[in-house]
Amino acid sequence: MNKILVLAEHDGTQLNPATAKTVACAAAIGGDIDVLVLGEGIDDIARQAAAIDGVNGVHATDAAHLARPLAVNWGAELAAAAAGYSHVLAPSTTFGKDVLPHAAALLGVNAISDIMVVDGPRSFKRPIYAGNAIVDVTVPDDMPVVGTVRSASWTAADEGNTAPVTARDAVTQAASHTRWVGLESGNSDRPDLQTAGIVVSGGRALGSAENFEIVYKLADKLGAAVGASRAAVDAGYVPNEMQVGQTGKIISPDCYFAFGISGAIQHLTGIKDAGTIVAVNKDADAPIFEIADIGLVGDLFTIIPELEQQLP
Repeated sequence: MNKILVLAEHDGTQLNPATAKTVACAAAIGGDIDVLVLGEGIDDIARQAAAIDGVNGVHATDAAHLARPLAVNWGAELAAAAAGYSHVLAPSTTFGKDVLPHAAALLGVNAISDIMVVDGPRSFKRPIYAGNAIVDVTVPDDMPVVGTVRSASWTAADEGNTAPVTARDAVTQAASHTRWVGLESGNSDRPDLQTAGIVVSGGRALGSAENFEIVYKLADKLGAAVGASRAAVDAGYVPNEMQVGQTGKIISPDCYFAFGISGAIQHLTGIKDAGTIVAVNKDADAPIFEIADIGLVGDLFTIIPELEQQLP
């Protein structure tokens, strides 16, 4: 029988929703599912993980050198905890793509990235070429499956479970060649870009950081997160953490608004799993209209204020 270990992603106080989506993938594989929570002062996080349906048990490793998600520390601890498991999974986020390869290297196996479909306990589908092709991947029977789960392709497992939480002692030491310096991020009351139900994004057509204010105003009325194309990020209109696409964040909101975004393949890769895509662009031949559910040809500087006026 499969034994699956899921690495929990969290910020020290809140479990990332991508963890529940990874558990959903584990459930599709089938078998006993455990969640590993690493960190310091993680009792609340462990309880949140235990509430995810399908989880059999939570192993909580509380240690000072695991307080920050340094891949060199967390990867080593994950590899140690993986003994006896047939599958080791993590979300395919910046966090998961950082930690899991370290663990895979220590286990001496190749990691699978962006699992989007489970065809069998050891057979999966994952996107390649910016999502233009889907490849079948099969893992040999004599090695563990170590992979990241494409969060945009899975619906989060429900909550309501009361799985037991077990304290697990750390078996690794802090790496001597890497240290945590700090974290700098912009403060915002808006929803997180990767988990928001509605996302409003702007492109280079906005013309400046000041003009991006109309996107922020609309997003605030909708209770939405704000994203941007790579062109807008490269032009300096918005910070890098707002970039949506192959080299940014892969998202799957219920509704995605694209204003002044032409639709380069790298951007489309990041929004393919959105429920409804609404595109506004002056160019009627913009590629974004090929995948948009609702498309409007027009000037965004006219349409956004008109749309905002229609909202309560």
